Amino acid sequence: MANDLDPRLGPVQRFGRELARVRKEAGLSQARLGSRLGVSGSLVGHIEIGSRTAKPDFAARCDDIFGTGDFFQRLCRNITSPSAPSWFLRWSEEIEPRARVLRSWDPLLVPGLLQTGNYARAVFKGGLASSEEEIERQVSARLARRAILERENPPALWVLIDEWVLRRPIGGRQVMYEQLDHLAAVAARQSVRVQLVPADTPCTAGLMSGFALAELPDAPTAVSIESAGAGEVSAEHDLVTVVWDRYDRIRAEAYRPGESLQMIEEARDLWAHET
Repeated sequence: MANDLDPRLGPVQRFGRELARVRKEAGLSQARLGSRLGVSGSLVGHIEIGSRTAKPDFAARCDDIFGTGDFFQRLCRNITSPSAPSWFLRWSEEIEPRARVLRSWDPLLVPGLLQTGNYARAVFKGGLASSEEEIERQVSARLARRAILERENPPALWVLIDEWVLRRPIGGRQVMYEQLDHLAAVAARQSVRVQLVPADTPCTAGLMSGFALAELPDAPTAVSIESAGAGEVSAEHDLVTVVWDRYDRIRAEAYRPGESLQMIEEARDLWAHET
């Protein structure tokens, strides 16, 4: 049987798994939830095991009953209009929002959680998106992830970024100025630590891929690893240990948060004055 962090779960199964989890936490039986939703308990059961597909109005009523914002509505949209690969949806929809501490390493780009809309749009335009509509759907999904940083008790965020990211012209001068201005503002928050890794550091431990680690309050630490065209999410202990060790090695080479913030602000101002 797939475990709770199995990235092989499809969007229909993910919706069902999360519905069962939230229903049980609320102390409701399938029959009682069905009564409140205006459907049969049998339909709730079928949706939970993935043999029936939830409709948008069903998802919206679930959010109203459980007070989960638009959580179930987003899971439902991923069934018909997925905005990312299935392995990453598992991370962005179910793991990242539950994390109490997030750590990441990004050797090529500003991490997705901290991207502006225009920066993300430029990234997706250079990717595999097949239409403007798909690009905008991906941008919206990326910006929606930032909500976890605005809640009353946001996760602690520890971000490592290669210094070259500040110089890489994604989208042009204005896009870079806006992006670094936003990055500086987020880096100044009490719950966030952004550290730049010097561009002249060999940093061989981080050249293979970017990654993120999520410490969860009620489950083992999970890791997301992304390389060219592929990725995976896992809570397997040995893999998490290897990635955490790699994170520590990279961080040992990084500038302190205060120095890094100053460098981000200086790079932002350079983009503002370049012609």
